[in-house]
Order: sequence, then structure tokens, then C-alpha cells
Amino acid sequence: MRQAAVALLIVLAINLLLVAPEWWMPYTAFPYPWLAAETLVIVGLLMMLPAGWARWIAPPLAALLLISVALALSDLGTGLALGRPMNLLIDLPLAASVEHLLRGAIGGLLAWLTLGAGALVITALMFGLSRGLQHLALPGRRLPLSLLGVALVGVGLLLNHYRDAWPIGLAVDSPALIRFSDQAERMHRTASEREAFASALAASERPVERSMERLDGRDVILAFIESYGVTMLRDARYRATGEAALADLSDSLESAGLSAVTTTLRSPVQGGQSWLAHGSALSGRWISNQIRYDLFLDASGPSLIRDFDAAGYETAALMPAITDPWPAGRQWGYDQIHDHGRIDYAGPPLNWVTMPDQYTWHYFQTAIREPARAPLFAELALISSHAPWTPILPIVDWNAVTDGSVFHRWADAGPSPGNVWSDGERVRRHYARAVDYALRTAGEWAARDLGDGVLILLGDHQPAPLITGDDASREVPVHIIARDESLLAEFRRLGFRSGVMPQGRGIGTLADLRGYLLAVFDDGQENPVPDPASVKATVAPSRH
Repeated sequence: MRQAAVALLIVLAINLLLVAPEWWMPYTAFPYPWLAAETLVIVGLLMMLPAGWARWIAPPLAALLLISVALALSDLGTGLALGRPMNLLIDLPLAASVEHLLRGAIGGLLAWLTLGAGALVITALMFGLSRGLQHLALPGRRLPLSLLGVALVGVGLLLNHYRDAWPIGLAVDSPALIRFSDQAERMHRTASEREAFASALAASERPVERSMERLDGRDVILAFIESYGVTMLRDARYRATGEAALADLSDSLESAGLSAVTTTLRSPVQGGQSWLAHGSALSGRWISNQIRYDLFLDASGPSLIRDFDAAGYETAALMPAITDPWPAGRQWGYDQIHDHGRIDYAGPPLNWVTMPDQYTWHYFQTAIREPARAPLFAELALISSHAPWTPILPIVDWNAVTDGSVFHRWADAGPSPGNVWSDGERVRRHYARAVDYALRTAGEWAARDLGDGVLILLGDHQPAPLITGDDASREVPVHIIARDESLLAEFRRLGFRSGVMPQGRGIGTLADLRGYLLAVFDDGQENPVPDPASVKATVAPSRH
């Protein structure tokens, strides 16, 4: 009797392990299964086989179960963080990014302890699951038990076959089978997409001589604000903060004789992987995953960097968050790359954020723009609005910024990341305040130092679904700021709206931005003018 009770508990534990991740899965129309058909198949298989065979196959079965659970948890994690399910073909390199983010948020020692604890949990689960399955392989079993095993396998297979039919679909699912089949389908689709994208790059547009005549030698700055999406303006929880920040931005510009036009464009990503958004804007290609990014760089295709280089511009990238070697920067073809190691910053890191935006703008002006010997095209990554959104700094006197040591007083300011992220409302408030800081800082810099240059200030992507909700748009605001009204009038002709507040509907994707810029800046040349009606539709991930 005791042995039967233990066996029942093991079966219930296996079933719970399979179905529990489904209860929180973002990508499902049926989130609450209570029976996994695979549980019946596994238990039945162990009951019908000879005990010796059953003990041998228990560890491989345990490994398959753990892999399916890992796939489910990965889908859950990428769903919450990036707004999409996980794809093994493109997402394995993100493991290093997770470790990097952990180090920045909680420190190196705690990050490694957390990862080590996770490895121990996985090892313990593998051992416990193997032993539990072996416990079901009872020696000297009678014929009725073997027949019961055959019946369980048959019932499990039937339930799997009819899992979408009523009323079976009200309670039964096949989580492990779904995880493996969905992952295989995603990888196959991605491999096919890779071939198609590579073929498109091989037939890439021919190089065109650029003059950027309309710019008349003005500097052009492409500045991405981390996690700045339309959520700041359309979600009732953030709208007041976002509108106030844009009103302040408008006032700063107006005081300096600057004007703006604005639209929204759809980003290929959400919650992370900012470089794919940057790559889409720079290349004029829809770069929605790492494979496309790598293929584009290997092909050395046309991009804004090469466009401006051909027009005699000096090109620079300012990337304060890049702390490791960045070979992609050389592949893009920048004349100068200012990553974290090259930036002369004497202030403190602020959790994951290596330096505040105010210093990034100061460094750009004094170390890159002022020494430039030719018109400048620069890409900036502004990271103060990157998670974990603590601490939130005030804007200090710009003359006091100097080497950044002035920011030491805020090295330990504000709540810890753990404290912020322990409460959903608190983390959302901090997100809004971080974007508010980024917008106001950009506005103050532009009023002080933009002069006759052109600033393209835009978001890279929406924040994670935790902040936006599951069904939020992936559009990001794009502001083009300049003193030359005739230049801005050309953008209005293409669908941009006067001022800093975007219209309700966007006019394309970030992949269209290059075409819009060339259509105005390089007037008279052969340029890829986007069709606003050709906005790409978001492909919803399939569940079954």
C-alpha cells in the first residue's frame, strides 16, 4: 500500500512538472490544463516493460522531461522579457546577455551564486526524476499491471490525438510534445528564412553615390533611447509622465529655435536585443533575429553608415553599454567606435547602466563632435532607461559634468534592483521615470549644443510585456529635430507630423527609416522611398 502511494505521488509530480508552466504561458488560448497526456504514456510504458528495461530507460525519459520543461520555461521567460517564444536557433547566444544583465543588476558574486544554484537545482531534479521513474519499474509485476500499463499508453495516445476536441480539450494537453514540435517548427522556419534573406542580400541594391546635398554639411545624430516605446504615450499608466516629458522636450527645443516632426515606426523586437532595432534602422532591412543581423554584416550591404561615408562624412558610434569586444562595430564600417572601455568616465556605474545619459551626451559633444574634422554622422545608444531603472538621477548643471565624477553622490542612491522588481507597480513607476529622464536630458542637450545639426531621436523598442501588457504595439516614437524648417517640411510630406507628439498610426517600420532619411537628405538621388502602406504584420507565434 505504501509503495502504491509513493508511486501515485511520483505520477502526480511528473504531471505537475509538465502542466504547471502552461498555466502562465503567454502564448496559449488554453492556459489551465490539469492533465498531460504524456504522463499516462510514460507511466504506462514503465509499467508494461520488463523491470530491467524500464530502469534503463528511466534516465533518458527523465532527461527528455527536463528538456521539455526547460523549453517551456524558456518560452515563458522570453515571452515575459521579449514578447515572443524562444527559438534555439537564434536565442542561445542570449544566455551570455542574461549573465551580463545579472552581473549588472545584482553584482558578479551574487550573479554567479544564482547561476550556480540554478545548476544545482537542475542536477537535483535530474537525479530525483530518474529515481522516481525507476521506482515505477516494479520487479516481479503481475500480468494485470502490465495490461494496465498498455491501457494507460493507449489512453494517453488517444487523449493526445483528440486534445483539441471538446470536452477533452477542457482539461488535457500535451505540453512536452508541443514544446518539442513548436521548437522544431520555429527552427525550420528560421532556417528557411535565413536562406531567403541571404538570397535577398545577394541581390542587394547596387551602391549609389551619395552627396547628402540637402544637408549642406550639417551633422546628423541618430540617438536611440533604450525602451522608449509608444506605451509611454498610449498606456494610461504612463501617459501623464510621457506627455509631460514631451512637453518639456518641446519647450527646450522651442527655446533654442529648434523644431521637430514626429512619427512612429515598428521595431522588430520588444524588451531587449536593441542591436536588432539599431541594425534595422541603419540597414533599411527588417533585421528581426540574430541570423539576419549576422548575414547582413557578413554581406557588407548598404547602410546609413556607408551612405554618409560616401558623402564625405565622418562616422562614429557611441556605445556606453558595450563592455566586451565589439567586432560588429568594425563590420558596420564606423570611422570611430567609442565603447565603454574607450569612454573617459570617472563616475560610478549605476547597476547595469554604465553611465548616465547626461554624461553620454557631454562626452559626445566634447570628445567626438567638437574634434570632428568633417561633417559627422553619429549613432548613440542612450542607456539610462535600461532595466533595472534604478537609480533615477536628476539632471545636473551641464558645466559641472566634466569627467563624470559629479555623479558619485548617486552611486548608492535609490532602492536596489531587487526592491524595485519585487513590486509590479513600483517597477512600472521606475520605468516611466527613467524614460522621462532620458527625454528631458536629450532635450536639454539639443537646446544647448545641437545648433544647425539634425537630431533623430527615437526609441529602440518597447519595454518587456511586464511593462506594456501582452498585446501592446511594437511601435516606437521617432522625432526628427532641426533648425531648418524646409528640411522638416520634406518629412511632413512623407507622413511625419509637426511637433513631438506622434500621430495615432505609424508609417512603417524601423527598416523604412533609412529610406525616409535618404529621400530627404540625398534629394535627387536614386533612393528607396518606403511605401507607408507596406507595414509588415506581426506574426503571432503558434501554440499547437
